[in-house]
Amino acid sequence: MSDYKNPAGEPYGGGAAPQPMRPEDEKLWATLIHVGGIVLGFVAALVGYLVLRDRGPFIKEHTRVVLNFQLTVLIGYVVGAALSVIGIGVVISLVVWILSIVFSILAALAANRGQYYRYPLTIEFIRS
Repeated sequence: MSDYKNPAGEPYGGGAAPQPMRPEDEKLWATLIHVGGIVLGFVAALVGYLVLRDRGPFIKEHTRVVLNFQLTVLIGYVVGAALSVIGIGVVISLVVWILSIVFSILAALAANRGQYYRYPLTIEFIRS
């Protein structure tokens, strides 16, 4: 390790455990991660999972669930793109897009209320 220290006088990369979030902050970030999935796809979910998963049980579950859903949506888009050659892919991509918006809004509303949410039609890539 180097002798570089942050403003608090601790070495950078000191390995301190992340501070748990307050419940209202967990609800806010869970809501934002679900909405971020609409705009940024799986990137928002992946960043949220990697950065926030150790900050509390509520945010950990929501980031895990949204990442699984966004990866499933990504697979749907890939299948839709592959099948667009025969025309059905356009319909598949449109259905995936609409479902991702609807389910993400429902999940964001549940997170804002402090409830857990399970996306339907989701492949569980990451388990708790």
